[in-house]
Amino acid sequence: MTTSHSGIGMTSQRTRMRMVERLRSQGIADEVVLAVMGEVPRHLFVDEALASRAYEDISLPLGFGQTISSPYTVARMTSLTRGGMALGKVLEIGTGCGYQTAILGRLAKEVYSIERLAPLLTKARRNLREVRITNARLRHGDGLVGMVEAAPFDAIIIAAAATHVPDALLEQLAVGGRMILPMAIKNEQRLCVIERTPQGYSETRMDQVKFVPLLPGTG
Repeated sequence: MTTSHSGIGMTSQRTRMRMVERLRSQGIADEVVLAVMGEVPRHLFVDEALASRAYEDISLPLGFGQTISSPYTVARMTSLTRGGMALGKVLEIGTGCGYQTAILGRLAKEVYSIERLAPLLTKARRNLREVRITNARLRHGDGLVGMVEAAPFDAIIIAAAATHVPDALLEQLAVGGRMILPMAIKNEQRLCVIERTPQGYSETRMDQVKFVPLLPGTG
């Protein structure tokens, strides 16, 4: 499929491979995730004016006060979500432009994704069609509520910083499943891995990150 971005030298397969090598050097060790990061054309998910910067290790604006996370952050969160295991059913909170959704779509059997901003969801649907992701079900809604009719989920990934873990999402996590989210703790944000066991939940705090806040409702 040809696009208006297709002639840009900075968006070539070689550029994606350089990004993958950088991610590997930054400590991303999940080769399955790295392979998918090398396949999905990130430049198609950002505004054309920013396409030449799509493979730099930076977040980029999407409009509406939202951003696409840096490649490292996407790779790190995806690796934590996988935990070295095949993914079945995944819930994503914060579809954004659909890039993380596309990565998950290549790794999981089913992806369910909720976006609170309708214009962004429209963009995400178009982007996912363009890269032929057909196993993702997108919804305009309140991510804090989750998607109870599709639960339980083997993994839940939240692409915005929470001050607490929403109870509804904890309940929708399968036993043996894991939730990855940025948590705002005092004056910093850290990635957290929450695992559900038959006995309850455990939480592990990881890297420092920077995300937009997790907001209720729709817009």
